[in-house]
Amino acid sequence: MEDQQKIAILKNLIRIRSVNGNEAAVAEYLASLFRKYPAAKIEKINYSPGRDNLVVTIGGTAGKMLGFSGHLDVVAAGRLTDWQHDPFDPWITDGKLFGRGAADMKGGLAALVVAMLELLENQVELPGQIRLLASVGEETGEYGAAQLTDKGYADQLDGLVIAEPSVNMEDIIYTTRGVIDYRITSIGKTAHSARPQFGINTIDNLLICLSEIRKAFAKFDQTDPILGPITHNVTQIKGGEQVNSIPSYAEMTGNIRTIPQYPNRVFFAEFERILKQLNAQEKFKLAISYMYPQEAVLGRADSELIKTAQTVYQTIWQHPAKITGGLGSNDSAEFIRAKKKFDYLKISPGSYTSHQSNEYIKLDVYLKAIKFYQRLAMEFLKQ
Repeated sequence: MEDQQKIAILKNLIRIRSVNGNEAAVAEYLASLFRKYPAAKIEKINYSPGRDNLVVTIGGTAGKMLGFSGHLDVVAAGRLTDWQHDPFDPWITDGKLFGRGAADMKGGLAALVVAMLELLENQVELPGQIRLLASVGEETGEYGAAQLTDKGYADQLDGLVIAEPSVNMEDIIYTTRGVIDYRITSIGKTAHSARPQFGINTIDNLLICLSEIRKAFAKFDQTDPILGPITHNVTQIKGGEQVNSIPSYAEMTGNIRTIPQYPNRVFFAEFERILKQLNAQEKFKLAISYMYPQEAVLGRADSELIKTAQTVYQTIWQHPAKITGGLGSNDSAEFIRAKKKFDYLKISPGSYTSHQSNEYIKLDVYLKAIKFYQRLAMEFLKQ
């Protein structure tokens, strides 16, 4: 396949506006690329209207199976005035391709897909199988990967390569922090602000709750040598009716990034204890809900998959990659729930511009990434 064809596939992906939805259009476009090859097994798994996961399996029935993972959705473009051009009409400047999703992660997804297409085009006899797991909803909760895992599509994997941004293919990531997104609501009673004794101030109650949470979380002070400490941030606070009324409703959302030393259940237990203690007091009515929490993924820096990736990397880039950890969660947190244990890694031709305006990917890195994924698959499968 010519380089311009490989770049055209990436451009076509970016043109599809799959902002937190509409992944079915992306899945159909990718499926259309594989349909000319009878050896490719193509499956669409519907999540909800307009949202399809895509699974494509190539290779024989014997040997190992390597998973290629990429998500089909992108985040919103934000203010269009912050972009040099239309974020869904990709453009190239100084060897960089710009557009929403270029780095996160249609660039990585396209590289995985092109790597598979070239293997099919050249009729390469694989010593095993490659399975593309293209998922919906990664940006808002990894629920596409959860569906694929529940349906058994990861049960045969012997290894998994995730093309989430690791910045210009410079890092091979084997462990990642987990995530807990939560929302705490506070119900009270409105009253005139001149007579607050007749009301129940929900914002005050939330602030008391937040103070208790921060005191409780202070004991989680271990630091992972690769991932660092946990982080906890309150990211949204809403509430109140107007400036001279006691607020009868308020809510806050928060984000915790967890490490393997502290499974998510320890945070759930603290939240339960704090809310139970406060709700036992007069005038408190607090409730908590969670949005797709994910456990930290503890990988192995010395796994065969990582060793193979490092060897292949050095043949292409002529220097070693950095073996490290990732601060953000990804679909691996769902796929590792599969029946069989396997190692995983994350590496991608992305950039630091994920979720930013004028997001981009370097085209020379993108083209090298395709070669990397192909060689990694061949070397890993024949072991």
